Amino acid sequence: MDESRPIFTQIAEQIENDIITGVMAEESQAPSINEIAVFYRINPATALKGVNVLVDEGALYKKRGIGMFVATGAQHRLVEKRRLSFSAEFIRPLIAEAGKLGITTTQLTAMLTQEGTE
Repeated sequence: MDESRPIFTQIAEQIENDIITGVMAEESQAPSINEIAVFYRINPATALKGVNVLVDEGALYKKRGIGMFVATGAQHRLVEKRRLSFSAEFIRPLIAEAGKLGITTTQLTAMLTQEGTE
């Protein structure tokens, strides 16, 4: 766990990762709040808060009396969400820093290509 960010956010991100990578398939049952709490050794209320983030986003839904399930289309929606945040979080700052250092777009592309092949 990363102590610089709220635990519930990290729980939500881990479940998102499992959905994006296919570990948790669409319409499959998600771990219960108690299972998450025991696995991460956290308060069940914290686990619930993390799961509720994904419920609010439409990635998970509840079947009354059965548990939480991955929504149809959740993988696609989460990938799109992450792509948008990737640009804002990584690409724009990278381009800004490259500009400060006098690195052209062509040079930056070559650097990325080289790093990607190593």
